[in-house]
Amino acid sequence: MKKKLLFIIIVAILVLTGCQNVTGNSEARELKLAHNQSLDHPVHKSLAEFGRLVEEKSNDTIQVKIFPNGQLGSEREVIELTQTGAVDVSKVSASALEGFESDYSIFSLPYVFESYEEFEQIMNDKSITDQIYQQTENIGFIGLTYYNAGTRNLYTKDREVNDVSDMRGLKTRVQPSQTSVRMIEALGGIPTAMAYGEVYTALQSGVIDAAENNETALVGNNHGEVAKYYMYTGHQIVPDMLIMNAESFNRFSEEEQAIIQEAADESTIFHEDVWSAAIEEQTEIAKERMGVEFIEVDKEPFIEAVQPLHGAYANDEKTEDIYQLIMGGKSND
Repeated sequence: MKKKLLFIIIVAILVLTGCQNVTGNSEARELKLAHNQSLDHPVHKSLAEFGRLVEEKSNDTIQVKIFPNGQLGSEREVIELTQTGAVDVSKVSASALEGFESDYSIFSLPYVFESYEEFEQIMNDKSITDQIYQQTENIGFIGLTYYNAGTRNLYTKDREVNDVSDMRGLKTRVQPSQTSVRMIEALGGIPTAMAYGEVYTALQSGVIDAAENNETALVGNNHGEVAKYYMYTGHQIVPDMLIMNAESFNRFSEEEQAIIQEAADESTIFHEDVWSAAIEEQTEIAKERMGVEFIEVDKEPFIEAVQPLHGAYANDEKTEDIYQLIMGGKSND
C-alpha cells in the first residue's frame, strides 16, 4: 500500500513539474530523465552531456530535466515509471532490466565477455544491440544506448579470495538478478540480494562478507572504508542502459528521433573518457588513502565453475537466441 501511494505521489509531482517550462520557451517539450547516481558520478556527467546535446541539436525545442540520486525511486520503480510514461528517459543497470525482458539477463551471465574489448565489440554492433533495444517496445520502452559501468570484481571485508575454494561460505551481496544469485552459488558463496544503498552498513556490521562491483564503489560510496581486499575476478561486465518510453519516442518526428538517438550515441563516446579517468583516480584513492589491497587472481577456475550456467542459457528457450547471437558476434571478430 505504501509503495502504491509513493508511486502516485511521484507521478503527481512529475505531472506538475511537466506543466512548468524551466527555459520559458513555450515551444519546448521536456524530457524527464531519472537515475540513481550522485551529481559527481561519471554516469551523471554523461547524462548531463546527453541533455546538453539534445538541447543543442534541437535548438532548445527539446529540453531534458534530470532527476539524479534516486529521487524518483529505485531502479525497478524508475523502470515502471518509464513504462507508464511518467518518466520519459531513465538510466538503469541491465541487471535491473532482467526482470522485464530475459534478453537483458545475458549481461549478468558470468564471463560471457572475458575482456572489455570483447564487450565493446558486441555493444557497438547495431545488428546485435538493436534486437535487444527494440525487444521491449511492446512493454512500454526501448533502449537508446549503453554506458560503461566497468568490470565487476569481488571485494571483501577481511578475507583474501585467490581461488574458487576461498569463496566457500562467503556471504556476498549481489544485485537483484537471478543470474547473479546463481553465479555466486556456482562459485560456492552465499548470495544476498540487497539494495546498493545498504551495502556499506551490511559490510560494516558483518551481515555480508563481500560484495562485487567496479572500483568506483570503493570511493564513491565509501565501501573501501570497510572492505580492504579487492580481487580482479572480472566475472561480469554489466552495462548501464539508457531507456526511453516508447510512446514518448514515437511522438517525435523522425528528425527529432534522430536527434535524440545521435545525442545518446555521442554521450556514450563522451562517457568512455570520463569513466576511464574516474576509475584511474578512484583506484589510486582507494589504495593510498583507504588502504585497499588490489589483488590479481587466476580467472580460469572461476570461469570453469560457472560453465553450467552457460549450458543452461544455451539450452533455455527464453535465452538461447540471445546467447547464440552474442556468441556468434564474438566469433565474427
